Amino acid sequence: MKTDNKKVARARNQYTDYIVREPMGLMEFLQARMPQASRTKLKSLLSKRIVFVDQRITTQFDFPLKPGMKVQISREKTGHEFHNRLLKIVYEDAYLIVVEKEPGLLSVNTEREKERTAASILNEYLRRSNRRSQVYIVHRLDRDTSGLMMFAKDEQTQHTLRDNWHQIVTDRRYVAIVHGDMEQDNGLVRSWLTDKKLYVASSPVDDGGQIAITHYETIKRANGYSMMELRLETGRKNQIRVHMADLGHPVVGDGRYGKEDDENPLKRLGLHAFKLCFTHPVTGEQMQFETPYPASFKRLMQRPPAGAQPAGVQPLPPSGDAV
Repeated sequence: MKTDNKKVARARNQYTDYIVREPMGLMEFLQARMPQASRTKLKSLLSKRIVFVDQRITTQFDFPLKPGMKVQISREKTGHEFHNRLLKIVYEDAYLIVVEKEPGLLSVNTEREKERTAASILNEYLRRSNRRSQVYIVHRLDRDTSGLMMFAKDEQTQHTLRDNWHQIVTDRRYVAIVHGDMEQDNGLVRSWLTDKKLYVASSPVDDGGQIAITHYETIKRANGYSMMELRLETGRKNQIRVHMADLGHPVVGDGRYGKEDDENPLKRLGLHAFKLCFTHPVTGEQMQFETPYPASFKRLMQRPPAGAQPAGVQPLPPSGDAV
């Protein structure tokens, strides 16, 4: 990829950068770096979602800072107010937006489904500042999958990301709750997937479909379920859901490839994209985003079996980006 120095400067000049030298709360740090600003003014910066800590929008005034962290304040102070119960912006610059999507929200419209989507919500947000602004699709998450995904803000960035996806995206991980006790602690699933429109067919041999590879690690087994961490080597439609079904352990709540759950303990599909790491297509910086495992996933794996005493239940490890 060819570097455009003007574009790099535009991306980097959008922010004022500060490096944390000693432990303190975010408000205390901002007061020390911006002594002329009142506490009300600093709280306003946080509420407008233009303060970043290690490349992540941070609104918590007492967020604990550690030495080495980078605090950035966007110089673009208009159009940043954003509140939506189904979508959260975790990072934004002049070229891309990283969001966390709730289950039940489509990423983009399909030919058969014309409704409110993550893309349409972001378009409305961007057009508050510029009527011609819009997001450009880079990848998707299933409607019922939650977690991290990104959009480009111009066609050139979109093409760069799409054309160099496997070189740019260095890590995508998911957490899943599947039925049954997974036999292996870790492993790999490889198959050829063919999109049949209503479902995706999987074959253990090359039948003309697209190769799909999923790496998995079993985090915990409890209460008739297993918590899995999954890393995608490829990103095919419904890949994780199909591969977990291939292993005989379908994702909880997956009626298409698994079974209808009369009493789905999660009340949702048990799949969440929790980690997304990539090289910024313009600046070349290493971008890393991570969200906690969903609370409902943790509760299910910590709940003692019926009739058992809660004592002795082992706590889950802290959370480490499907489809």
